[in-house]
Amino acid sequence: MLALSRVGLSSSRSLTTSFFKPVLIRGIKTIPQPPGHIVGTVNDAYIAPKPSKTHGSYHWTSERFVSVGLVPLVLTPLFTGTSTLLDSSLSALLLYHVYAGFQSCIIDYIPKRVYGSIHNYAMWLLTFGTGVAGYGLYEIETKEGGIASVISKVWKA
Repeated sequence: MLALSRVGLSSSRSLTTSFFKPVLIRGIKTIPQPPGHIVGTVNDAYIAPKPSKTHGSYHWTSERFVSVGLVPLVLTPLFTGTSTLLDSSLSALLLYHVYAGFQSCIIDYIPKRVYGSIHNYAMWLLTFGTGVAGYGLYEIETKEGGIASVISKVWKA
């Protein structure tokens, strides 16, 4: 299996990486990219993307506000008891926080320029999953008394 010479190691390495690569990854079709991801020539002018309030600095700032706002919402029920308004706010902000985090992962690791429609499918799947989670949080809020009471029940059990 493992060759002791330098030639043996280099020649067997290329065979093993393609052999052990999962079948699913080999089956994903990607859009061919130019070498170095360079489109055009060096002398072409840079074309800046259109500014968007929902995907620019405002988007990043809102994610940071939600992250900072979650800290007191998580700690408050531990010291003061549960409140419907606090619990609903915690549920909504936590759901948005998770959605924004997974959306960033999809944008970073399944880019549209490489994977095309697979990126769109992943975004739709994320939206569907967020809707299902929102419905589940609604059921917890109405039937179980909220997330804080469920956590306190689990903590005491």
